[in-house]
Amino acid sequence: MKNLRKFAAIALGALALTTFNSCDDSDSNGETRNIAEIATATPNLSILVQALTRAGLVDDVSGNTNLTVFAPTNEAFLDFLEANNFNTLEDVPVPLLQKVLLNHVVAGSLRSSDLQTGYVKTLSTGAASTTSNISMFINTNGGVVLNGGVPNGGATVTTPNIAARNGVIHIVNSVISVPDVVDLVLANPNYSSLRAALTRNDQPDFVSLLRTQVGTEPAPVTVFAPDNDAFAALLGELNAPNLAAIDGATLTAVLYYHVVAGANVLAGSLQNNQPVTTAGDGIFTIQLPATGAQITDGDNRVTKIVATDIQGDNGVIHEIDRVLLP
Repeated sequence: MKNLRKFAAIALGALALTTFNSCDDSDSNGETRNIAEIATATPNLSILVQALTRAGLVDDVSGNTNLTVFAPTNEAFLDFLEANNFNTLEDVPVPLLQKVLLNHVVAGSLRSSDLQTGYVKTLSTGAASTTSNISMFINTNGGVVLNGGVPNGGATVTTPNIAARNGVIHIVNSVISVPDVVDLVLANPNYSSLRAALTRNDQPDFVSLLRTQVGTEPAPVTVFAPDNDAFAALLGELNAPNLAAIDGATLTAVLYYHVVAGANVLAGSLQNNQPVTTAGDGIFTIQLPATGAQITDGDNRVTKIVATDIQGDNGVIHEIDRVLLP
């Protein structure tokens, strides 16, 4: 594996420079080759082409539907194989390979200037839902970073805007892991306060709890995630100078109150006046007024659901604008 890695890094990497430099920012309408054909003509994407072939996805990136493909280099695939204890691409189960590859594809033709910071849906589906596609967090604050970049299971775009007849290719420096709900929280800087609360050293191991894979309790999970402004508002409401001022038992109860165990609850399944039982055995109520979905918590406070169906492999996140209190 190490010898193969060295050969790929030197020989294929050098050849790729010529190919990448030949790709300009011309409109895709002027390019007659499709995504698969361009990948095939790019030496440093040869393992990607092999992976697409093994997964039976070549036709999916060869048709007339516009797609955006975040394409890992050969070196990225070698890292992926080594990290997951696969000797060769042939050792990767086809269902897993399909899931991983589709996690690199977004509907539509999105050039780097079209990308905005936030969550988008990939074409992959995970274990928690067959109808809600896996989400990806794109951060455009200084380049384009996907799901937090390396080493957080994500990637960084290194060569953008390779035009194809049916979309655009962006070369990335890593194979993007199919994210769980923790990955999707960690990737988003606007959840840094939630991350700090979940990982405070006097708390239960919430990270392991929320990384549980479907088939093992408590997964699938539904997380109602307060953003940084919500935590700032909570500190003001409690007259607390910082997160550390909230005692451990209270914080534990509050965090459990934001998690529903054993269900991937999508926005479309929410019902008006629906009671929701949380992981800590607390209950809050969903309301669906014309102004949008909201929650009435145990303290009779009303919280808006501001973003829905941020889908991970083991569960789903809905963003809320207040911290719920049991």
